[in-house]
Amino acid sequence: MIRILYNLFFTLGFLLGAPFYFLKLWRRGNWREGFGERFGRYGTRVKHAVTNRHVLWLHAVSVGEVNLCVQLIRALELRAPNLKIAVTTTTSTGMGELRKKLPERILKVYYPVDFRRAVSRALLVLRPEAVVLVEAEIWPNFLWKLRDRRVPVFLVNARLSERSYRGYRRFGFLFRPLFAQFAGVGAQSESDRQRLLELGCRPEAVQVIGSLKFDAARLDERRLLDAEAMLRQLGVPAGAPILLGGSTHAGEEALLADVFLRLRKRHPNLFLVLVPRHFERGKEVGQDLEARGVRFIYRRQVTAQTKLAPGEIECLLVNTTGELKYFYEVATVVFVGKSLVGEGGQNPIEPAALGKAILFGPHMQNFAAIAESFLRGRAARQVRDETELEQTVDELLNRPDLREEMGRNAQRVVREGAGGIDRTVNMILAALPKEEVYVAPETT
Repeated sequence: MIRILYNLFFTLGFLLGAPFYFLKLWRRGNWREGFGERFGRYGTRVKHAVTNRHVLWLHAVSVGEVNLCVQLIRALELRAPNLKIAVTTTTSTGMGELRKKLPERILKVYYPVDFRRAVSRALLVLRPEAVVLVEAEIWPNFLWKLRDRRVPVFLVNARLSERSYRGYRRFGFLFRPLFAQFAGVGAQSESDRQRLLELGCRPEAVQVIGSLKFDAARLDERRLLDAEAMLRQLGVPAGAPILLGGSTHAGEEALLADVFLRLRKRHPNLFLVLVPRHFERGKEVGQDLEARGVRFIYRRQVTAQTKLAPGEIECLLVNTTGELKYFYEVATVVFVGKSLVGEGGQNPIEPAALGKAILFGPHMQNFAAIAESFLRGRAARQVRDETELEQTVDELLNRPDLREEMGRNAQRVVREGAGGIDRTVNMILAALPKEEVYVAPETT
């Protein structure tokens, strides 16, 4: 009965939301590519790739989860080289990152919408030995079908915001059996573990592993963009202080622009870099900047031939994806978005690994344990409002010694938090039959 009711409500909700769903696909671009895959229609290429192979299916919703998934896949390949790894994502931006960062041998397809037939078609083709969900992505039909096929499912890097926790608990009659189904769960913190147990996870299945994001902040990947050289193209003097707003949400760019304009009176060489969380908001953010008289250029407008005079612009608006980390490298002070005007926060680990002075607002619910570790380690500052943001940025611009101290502390916190990838791989492989997956001996 629960399955029937869920599918009735899901179908109705999908039909009502279809215009918005397809509009989002269209706005993000490349929506035709792989469209059938979203409904479990995988072609001949996919079928040939998985035939007679032991498939491990990993799912990463979008860009943030993809970055974790890439590191997890690299570790899994070392330990279980004969597994055929398939990875799915929901967004075109996530797919772009998968194709950019993973080799051809890793199968990359879109995750099926949670219709029974779409899920059945996908499982019939991929036939996974096990499924790994990166962070909490709970779709009932998918999990029901896996349970019917006795396929073990793992939930890794699991955290539950207060909002998600309340939602799952409110519909416990639907979700408790699904949470009880997980063969292994890697929780980010003890509080996440307690919430997962309350939602139905079996105690023996849940381990506190920590956040995989500490491991995912890798600095040894091939650099695809020289942000320093780009700033020189834009007329930014060498050594000029850079205020960077990373993964910002609606309202924060305008706020940062106001703060920037006031600070520039005291720091004439200050340059602003804004990287909205969703690149398709670029036009909207550009209008906010124009309304305030901020002279800016879009990242997409910058080519190898671009050459601007010093002072010609004072802001770079990054309307691309996957490039934020390169701009973190050149930042003097980093503000982590969705934390002052938005709610939930974004990941501060990547700039921390680069030894940057980091600020974020009061709303870091989605990264509460991580934010607390940085605050406890004197590796970041939390500001309450626009006024405190301006005061703190001003202080950091005036005190390079304080910036360096915060940067060293931030790198220490990242080092101390690392190791989650290896612990997660151990959890997954321990539950798989070694005679089937041909697990290679762990290297030391």
